[in-house]
Amino acid sequence: MREQMRKKNILNLIKYYAEHNDAGFRNEAYIIAKLFDQAGDSQLAEYIMALLSGANAFVPQSNEYQSSFFNKVSLAGDSLPLPTSIMEDIIGVINSIRHHAGFNKFLFEGDPGTGKTETVKQIARILNRDLYSVDFDSVVDSKLGQTSKNIASVFQEIRALPNPEKAIIMFDEIDAIALDRINSNDLREMGRVTSSVLKGLDGLNGSIVLIATTNLLAQFDKALTRRFDAIINFNRYNKNELLDIAESILNDLLIQFKFAGRNMRLFRKIISTMDKIPYPGELKNIIKTSVAFSDPTSEYAYLKKLYEAVSGPSDIKTLQNQGFSVREIEILTSISKSQVARELQG
Repeated sequence: MREQMRKKNILNLIKYYAEHNDAGFRNEAYIIAKLFDQAGDSQLAEYIMALLSGANAFVPQSNEYQSSFFNKVSLAGDSLPLPTSIMEDIIGVINSIRHHAGFNKFLFEGDPGTGKTETVKQIARILNRDLYSVDFDSVVDSKLGQTSKNIASVFQEIRALPNPEKAIIMFDEIDAIALDRINSNDLREMGRVTSSVLKGLDGLNGSIVLIATTNLLAQFDKALTRRFDAIINFNRYNKNELLDIAESILNDLLIQFKFAGRNMRLFRKIISTMDKIPYPGELKNIIKTSVAFSDPTSEYAYLKKLYEAVSGPSDIKTLQNQGFSVREIEILTSISKSQVARELQG
């Protein structure tokens, strides 16, 4: 069996060389070295590893590696707040990974801005793992049959990870390669691509954690969705949860922007004027822009800018009808309270 594996690996090595797939070639060489070491030929294994190290290659002492298909994701930044229902599921994902419960393939689905990608980063931070994202622009190829070959190479690289317990693989927006075959203009090519993805997922061992994200789950091939151990729905936000999340976002920003004053009652009333409060990703951008671009000499200028961003310019009467007090209207219009009162009385 080991001899058959060596033959297969040698053939892969030749194939990667012919395809000029440097990452695949080096990763396959690492697998061969590992097989020789397991067979008791440690000297040959060490020699291969020395050659790889001299070529700035993928070595077992490091979890860093060069790849044509992967990018290492920076984990810097703040996570987006999540509602309790989603947070409980994420805690379950983290616990299942920590305790090696046999769940290692997860699909996060939901609309843009619901926090899917940021949550993957947060999981990597909590588990102290490196996060690698597949660059689907380099995977998808217009040449007939090349995309499915690239997908096979992607999974080959994943299986060759030297320290899988220290990494998470992210297929961000997996729909780039996973849309239902009925939506493809070339059914045979889409069938090959889907089959390559299914085969790759089936070939992953339990030590490799893979998290995919999508906002197009309904268009997925059902055979693909069955390959995931758990599917987490991120579209579970109600209005009160979004208001709480908006407040949490602002609290973080007020620590950074010292000039901005705190008026949570007015802030929540402004957010509540929106017909549909956006999901956290867009919500954070709106709030951050309002604070960052406001006049630093006026502590509540960001609230006026925020109101204009979510509701547009408005007059005093409209603000009164929306339930804002005279003092709040003064903040939102820069018109003095006495003048606001006179205009409302008039």
